[in-house]
Amino acid sequence: MKNVNPVCWFDIHVSNLARAKKFYETVFNIQLVDLPEKWGKQSAFPSDYEGLNISGALVEQENRAAQGNNTIIYFASADCVTEESRVEKANGKVIQPKTSIGEFGFISILTDTEGNTIGIHSRK
Repeated sequence: MKNVNPVCWFDIHVSNLARAKKFYETVFNIQLVDLPEKWGKQSAFPSDYEGLNISGALVEQENRAAQGNNTIIYFASADCVTEESRVEKANGKVIQPKTSIGEFGFISILTDTEGNTIGIHSRK
């Protein structure tokens, strides 16, 4: 990994997308953009995908209920499998192995030694 900020995306899991979307749009005076419902209901925060800032989305999925600590930070990778292969050696756990998210690339979901859920994102 390069010596730069490796965070590239975040998900905030919510129980009610419409309610959460209204909260974030109101508090931050922004417009979230609804994404295709391929992986659950999602509304993305504004971003310049060519710029240096990161973005993310509110996500409503049946299999990931909101529990008060539902933010997943995604770390950029050339290929998710690279970091995924190191997780168990570092005493973590792979929750979801490398999975296609269509035109947006691939993700792996893991837990660290403290029980935090994090993600790895790659284009290939």
